[in-house]
Amino acid sequence: MVHTVSGFKTADLCDEFGEELEVCLTQFRTFGGHKSFSGEIQTVSTFEDVGLVKQCLEQPGRGRVLAVDGGGSIRVALIGDRLATKAIENGWSGVVVFGAVRDTEALAIMDLGVMALGVVPARGSFNGTGAIGTSFQAGGVGFAPGQFVYCDADGVVVSSRRLHDL
Repeated sequence: MVHTVSGFKTADLCDEFGEELEVCLTQFRTFGGHKSFSGEIQTVSTFEDVGLVKQCLEQPGRGRVLAVDGGGSIRVALIGDRLATKAIENGWSGVVVFGAVRDTEALAIMDLGVMALGVVPARGSFNGTGAIGTSFQAGGVGFAPGQFVYCDADGVVVSSRRLHDL
């Protein structure tokens, strides 16, 4: 089952659950067709290498959000239209990339949430370097497998639990 909370606002979540939430200070931009999305976090950490991102998105997403620690690099893209298509086919709710994306015109109309720092046309290598399932920090927030992320035009917030009453 894909868990996508529609109609939530991160600002309202902060008002209601403020003490429980971590607010990411990174100024992510929205690129996907879903302007708001949420789900349980799966992580991948890699630097300018798409291999493990692809490997994750080829697995069943079950409504999760892939949080990609790309080291903040905008020299190469870690997500484009082909990987976004795999994410949709495999039931991922969205992708948050601490790095860059490409194919933004296609991403904008796809049935997926995508947030990233910026855009670049070059893609990363496919060497498979990095690690899956490791925690990382971005914007003062810890992203770890099993936590829950909520994303919209106002930003990104992380919770240690699913906010069931949304």
